[in-house]
Amino acid sequence: MGDKVDLLQGTLEILILKSVSLGALHGYGILLRIQQISQGRLEIPQGSFYVALYRLEHRGLIKGEWGESENNRRAKFYKLTAAGQKQLKKETEKWAEMTNVVDSVLGATAEAL
Repeated sequence: MGDKVDLLQGTLEILILKSVSLGALHGYGILLRIQQISQGRLEIPQGSFYVALYRLEHRGLIKGEWGESENNRRAKFYKLTAAGQKQLKKETEKWAEMTNVVDSVLGATAEAL
């Protein structure tokens, strides 16, 4: 497994949206899913994570409903809303465009610069 990678500004919300798009989860479950998919390489401070989670809920991109977790504790489970699906698609397209631009710049030869 590689080194830990710092989360880039603005990427936490898209990662939460993507994780929730795969199925409803409680907050800590979303955090674990991101860490699992990233093979433990993303370092996500819980404080930042929960602020982003509440911000997404406030914006109507995810919806939380109270339920019971796998260890019989009360937990809020989040799922993607229709607005969240649209936002995820938009952010995914923007991310792809940005990575293409950065790849182009990094792949440029010295003569091209």
